[in-house]
Amino acid sequence: MSTMSKAILITGASSGMGREAAILLAREGHRVYAGARRLDRMQDLAEHGITAVEMDVTSSDHNQRAVNRMMDDGGRIDVLINNAGFGLYGPVEDVPLDDARYQLEVNLFGLAQLTRLVLPHMRAQGSGRIINTSSMGGRIFTPFGAWYHATKHALEGWSDCLRLETAPFNIQVVLIEPGLIRTEFGQVLGGGLQKYYEGSAYKAQLDRFFAMMSDPKAANRGTDAEVLARVFLEAATTAKPRRRYVKGATARPLLFIRKWFGDGIYEAVLRRTFG
Repeated sequence: MSTMSKAILITGASSGMGREAAILLAREGHRVYAGARRLDRMQDLAEHGITAVEMDVTSSDHNQRAVNRMMDDGGRIDVLINNAGFGLYGPVEDVPLDDARYQLEVNLFGLAQLTRLVLPHMRAQGSGRIINTSSMGGRIFTPFGAWYHATKHALEGWSDCLRLETAPFNIQVVLIEPGLIRTEFGQVLGGGLQKYYEGSAYKAQLDRFFAMMSDPKAANRGTDAEVLARVFLEAATTAKPRRRYVKGATARPLLFIRKWFGDGIYEAVLRRTFG
């Protein structure tokens, strides 16, 4: 892909990394369509030349309308950034399977359905790039994150397979694996955990987890979303992108520990950290 202006669709763009990435991409001269459920929170993006579109990625109709609009406006989609997602945390024993299924719908199946919609257009134009926001959580694990980690581990394998399938059509697939980022993720995660607290057999462990989540020092350790926006920019525009971009607080150290010291040492670190 050249460095000339590209037509880019990015989901999960109402806050955090998605919002910052959309603004930076538009500033660099690209035609950006920013999708999110909370359309009211994206109204000011028009000041940056960004087109805001209402998108719940679990809605096939929303996804189809967004793709149709881009094709009607400019006749092509050069880059799809699948960034929408959330983290469902809670003890496996306590999390209802309906909640778990919704986690999979948002973080995996919605993303997959949107990707399937853009691939025919990319094949027809002879080029394209799919960028999937995974997480360091796609290669490691943490307490109470079974369903969240399940989606990110699945996304890693799904993306690798897709890369092989689309390579003959000059369509590249890239994974971004953020570490701890200063976004709403932690607030949403903590709020979600509360609903499984009462009556749980895991209260002692949850209390320790909540204490860590509420520690101001923990919040300050996160990397600014603007730093990740620059990673999205490189992944979307460089001629030869990496297969994976790892960026953000704690990501590289934790990945290093698990890879080179094994699961036993890695779990010992988690037990010491979370109690």
